[in-house]
Amino acid sequence: MGVSLPHIAFLVVCGIFLWTLIEYTLHRFLFHIDTKSYWGNTIHYLLHGCHHKHPMDGLRLVFPPAATAILLFPFWNLVKLMSNPTTTPALFGGGLLGYVIYDCTHYYVHHGQPTSKVPKDLKKYHLNHHFRIQDQGFGITSSFWDKVFGTLPTMKAAAKSR
Repeated sequence: MGVSLPHIAFLVVCGIFLWTLIEYTLHRFLFHIDTKSYWGNTIHYLLHGCHHKHPMDGLRLVFPPAATAILLFPFWNLVKLMSNPTTTPALFGGGLLGYVIYDCTHYYVHHGQPTSKVPKDLKKYHLNHHFRIQDQGFGITSSFWDKVFGTLPTMKAAAKSR
């Protein structure tokens, strides 16, 4: 449709980048929402609370594929609204690739045994969110948005939570 390969690659990277913002936003504002009612608490527990209560349970780390498939339709339509017919597939595909990378990374930081520095640091960063400072460190695949929005865990906050 007249889009060059470098342009498609750029759009895929933009989609991945957009996913990282969605990942951070969902984790910070939806998965860590402060609920007061019985139903609010129940929905929160089912969405994310059970993962924090049982962080090493391998069955509670990945969003169910059937639910993901259902949510793809509104996300596809949202991307269609934000872009045009020639860029939508690459942008959406990049976002979907970002989601798959997120799911794999999240599973790995909980159950993998990293041997190199970057994965070790990512595992330490995420487990710090689970076990020490749950109101900071919302990024899973990176700490980029935590730096941008001021939710990067500090040594002071980690020491205070002990």
